[in-house]
Amino acid sequence: MTFPDADSPNAAAKRNERSERDDAQLFDAIGGKIRALRKRLLLTLDETAALAGISKPFLSQVERGRARPSVATLLGIAGALGVSLQYFFDAPRDARFVLRGGEMRYFGFADTGNLFARLTRVVDDGLIEALLVRIPAGRQFAEVATIAGEQFWYVISGNPTLTLKGKSFAFGPGDAAHYTSTDPHRWDNNGEAEAVLMWVGTPSLL
Repeated sequence: MTFPDADSPNAAAKRNERSERDDAQLFDAIGGKIRALRKRLLLTLDETAALAGISKPFLSQVERGRARPSVATLLGIAGALGVSLQYFFDAPRDARFVLRGGEMRYFGFADTGNLFARLTRVVDDGLIEALLVRIPAGRQFAEVATIAGEQFWYVISGNPTLTLKGKSFAFGPGDAAHYTSTDPHRWDNNGEAEAVLMWVGTPSLL
């Protein structure tokens, strides 16, 4: 599997164009899953929206793939439907075991400028997940883990900074970090170029 040059303007433009297209396909599929599950559960748009803490019109747009929900919104919808966030991202059963480089697709959320690509197909009872995370210059990545687990990060390109339990560490290509997911942590990309990192851990990051 090869990684595009993070510093190349042409590579960045092509990646952004591809990401927008992949995002549209991803959220269209997620909307279809939400609508199908809601109907199976015999829930109305009003009921589901109220349980998820969002408006009925916005939920309708999400179901039709016309709105890009944030992670928090997806978590609310998942809770309303009685499933985990992973339900919306699961791959077809026959495509879970092998991922080819050409199949890697990036996606983002409304509340972050970061991009994510799955490197693993989550199988039944699987414990670990792997992602590529792209953090644009001037952005940060931080998530609040409520379930104890482990995280391993490997820097592919860029110069991000990890703040772990109040202490900061400067990173460069080839550097790695391994810590407990509930330890207070945040990645900042204060460099001039995008930072690309690989994340491996448990439980699922998304």
